[in-house]
Amino acid sequence: MSSQVTALITAADPSDLSTLDRLVPLIYQELREMAHRQLGKEGRNQSLQTTDLVHETYLRLVDDTGVTKRGRAYFYGAAARAMRQILVDAARRKQSAKRGRGIVMLDLDHADAPVNAYAGELLDLDEALRELEKLNPRQARVVECRYFGGLNVEETAAALNVSPRTVKSDWALAKAWLFDALRGG
Repeated sequence: MSSQVTALITAADPSDLSTLDRLVPLIYQELREMAHRQLGKEGRNQSLQTTDLVHETYLRLVDDTGVTKRGRAYFYGAAARAMRQILVDAARRKQSAKRGRGIVMLDLDHADAPVNAYAGELLDLDEALRELEKLNPRQARVVECRYFGGLNVEETAAALNVSPRTVKSDWALAKAWLFDALRGG
């Protein structure tokens, strides 16, 4: 199936609806699996459902013809980045709402006020990734592909046009750097 997806992605022409009609069902399931893995990290307090995340991701990618021309791995790397951006935007909205953006204040003695810790953690991770991106953009892309996209080492290597050994090295260094950054070191 991946070779069929690769062939269709490479040949995709936004004006050729027949190619897109064949491509969308094939990539839809893979995008759902990526989204499901990512949302599983969020736990019970999900702000988005799998289908919503897939649709938002697809909408961000559909108009970018450059994404399809660079192949399957690049497409899924771009999808991972889009998912990261969508999840971070949702976390920002959650944090903003938690801080009272346009919301009537309630007495906490009379209301349940669940706070989604994952939203704060995701925003911290995004901030740390932005810092890492300034220092080493490739390591940040590796984190996006591996963590947000759920891509394996080989898929990440293909998406970033580097060797699997480079991905493994960047992944290890990025995890260590992020651990220190998120821990406050």
